[in-house]
Amino acid sequence: MPIVAKPYDLLDEVSAQPLRQRHVATPIKTLRVVPARHPWRWAGSIFAALVLLAIVHSLATNPRWEWGVFGQWFFSPSVLRGLGQTLLLTLLSTVFSILLGTALALARLSGSPLLAALAWGYIWFFRSMPALLVLIILYNFAYLYDHIVLGVPFTDLVFAEWSTVDVLSQFTVAVLGLSLMQAAYAAEIVRGGLIGVDAGQHEAAAALGLPASRRIFRIILPQALRSILPSGFNEIIGLVKGTSIVYVLALPELFYTVQVIYNRTQAVIPLLIVATVWYLIITTVLTSAQYYVERHFARGTARVLPPTPLQRVRRWFKEKAHA
Repeated sequence: MPIVAKPYDLLDEVSAQPLRQRHVATPIKTLRVVPARHPWRWAGSIFAALVLLAIVHSLATNPRWEWGVFGQWFFSPSVLRGLGQTLLLTLLSTVFSILLGTALALARLSGSPLLAALAWGYIWFFRSMPALLVLIILYNFAYLYDHIVLGVPFTDLVFAEWSTVDVLSQFTVAVLGLSLMQAAYAAEIVRGGLIGVDAGQHEAAAALGLPASRRIFRIILPQALRSILPSGFNEIIGLVKGTSIVYVLALPELFYTVQVIYNRTQAVIPLLIVATVWYLIITTVLTSAQYYVERHFARGTARVLPPTPLQRVRRWFKEKAHA
């Protein structure tokens, strides 16, 4: 009588096979661990190190850089006065452009077709104009209007009147021109941040019965700042460099001051390097400020913030001390 294997007998036989093989498995200590190799990463790192060394060697050994002249003028009173003018121009233009840009963004988002059209027209016009052209037109504004009058339009009621030449000085024209130009870009940055907030936030704020101004400044705008800040700081950094364009007004800011000095001394490259290093310092400070401001407003989106560079350095030293 033939013997037929039962299904469970076959399953037992198959399942028992791996169990028997486990006893003869290769010990872990005999396995060879091969680390991942990254030849192109090493090649790129070596190439970058060679380029950096070549640049440093060239800067240190080429006498035409005239580092002595650079050191002579870097902290000179005239250069520091020009630096102060650049910083003041940047500060005032930033404040005025943010205020005007925020008003323009709110006007574009308002329910009034006239306000929205006027704001759109302002933004369209100043985004289409070169900054140099705006400055020159404002500087020659007295040719069009001899006096600036404050009063009621279309009536003879006048509250105050000033001579245009006296009001629009070189510094005033520079601040006004840069502010008007930057306000157009700031308006689009603020508007993009406001419309980027979830619609549910607008509806929830309206459901609470809050006035429109409180909804915008207490609920919507703080959330929009997370997307506004990166582009906003980028515009401020661009404004720092854009202040150099006011040299056409003979305003003694940093770049114009450097130009005057090297026209007198003929040391063109060292004086340009002086301006370059100061612009780098200003930009570095603003970039650092941007990092910490963005980190402050990121507290609402992350439970645990990533460590700052200084905290990473401290942690590294502590780990080395305990090692």
